[in-house]
Amino acid sequence: MRKLYRSLAAAGLALALAVPALAQEAQERVIRFGHLNNADHPVSFGVKRFAELLAAKSGGRMKVQEFLASQLGNEMQQQSALQGGVQQMSAPATTSLAGIVKEFGLLDFPFAVGNFAQADALLDGPLGQALVAKLPEKGLVALGYWDLGFRNVTNSKRPITRPEDLEGLKIRVIPNPVFLETFKAFKANPVPMPFAELYGALESKAVDGQENPYSVILSNKFFEVQKFVSATNHVYAANIVLVSKKFWDSLSPAEQKMMRDAADEARGYQRQVSRAAAQRAVGDLQAKGAQFNELAPAEQARMRQIAGPVIERFSASYDPAIVKLYNGELARIRK
Repeated sequence: MRKLYRSLAAAGLALALAVPALAQEAQERVIRFGHLNNADHPVSFGVKRFAELLAAKSGGRMKVQEFLASQLGNEMQQQSALQGGVQQMSAPATTSLAGIVKEFGLLDFPFAVGNFAQADALLDGPLGQALVAKLPEKGLVALGYWDLGFRNVTNSKRPITRPEDLEGLKIRVIPNPVFLETFKAFKANPVPMPFAELYGALESKAVDGQENPYSVILSNKFFEVQKFVSATNHVYAANIVLVSKKFWDSLSPAEQKMMRDAADEARGYQRQVSRAAAQRAVGDLQAKGAQFNELAPAEQARMRQIAGPVIERFSASYDPAIVKLYNGELARIRK
C-alpha cells in the first residue's frame, strides 16, 4: 500500500508542474465525493487519482473532498443527495441504479462475462453508453465505469462447491431485483440490506453470508465473521462515477471537459489497482484464516443454467431496444 501512496504522490507532483491554459477558466470549487469503501480499497485510490488529475487540470481550483466508508450515507442516500444537488459526486455499484433506470439490471445478469476484457468492452462500448444516456433525466451524469470485480459468496456455514450448497442460506444481497431473484433460484434466502449494516449482521448471525468481490471482503474484514470464501464468480460488478446534474449544469464547458478528462484518465489506473488487489486478496484472506475453494467448471455451468430463467424473465421487462443491444454486444465481445 505504501508503494501505491508514493506513486499517487509522485503522479500528483508531476501533474502540478504543468498547469494547462484551460485551468484559467476554472472557478474555485470544492467537490464532495462520497463512497462506501475504506481508504485501502481500489475505489478510494480511484477517487484520489481523480482528485489529483482534476486539481492539476484546474490549477488547483477544483478540489475534491473524499468522504469514504459511508460517511455520507448508504448508496441510496447518496444517490438522493446527488439528485438534490447537496452532494456533488459518488461512485456506487451500478446495481444501485436499477431502481431509477431498471435496464442497469442487465449488468447484474449472472455469468454474462467471463473475464475483464469482456467486461471492459461491454461497459465502455455502446451498451454502457446507452445506459449512461438514461441518467440525466434522473438528475445524474456519469463519467465512466470503474472496476469492482467478480462477486463471490462467503458464509459461516459451509463451502459452496455446487448450487445445492446455497440452499437455505440467508445471504445478504444488494437491494436489487435481479440479485434477489438469482439467489432465490439457487434456493437461498436472499436478504436485502444496506452495505453499512452488513458486518454487524454477519457478526450477529442475522445473515449467514454475503457476496462481494475479494477486495471488498478483505478491506471490510469479513474474514473475521465468515469462515468460507467460495469462488462463485457469479457476476462481474462495476462502480460508476456519478455527478449531480444540478452541479454539472453549474459548470462551464471548460470545467466539464476537465472533469471528463480527469475521469477518463483515472479509469485505467483504478481498474489496474483494483484487479491487482483482487489477485492479492485471495492469498491475504487465506492468511487471515479464511477457507477458500473454487468451483468446478461443470458446477459453475449448472449455476448458469439454473439462473437462465431469471435472465429471461427480467429481459422481457426491459426496453427491447436496450436488450437487443445488450445481446448483440455480448455476442460481439465473446467472439
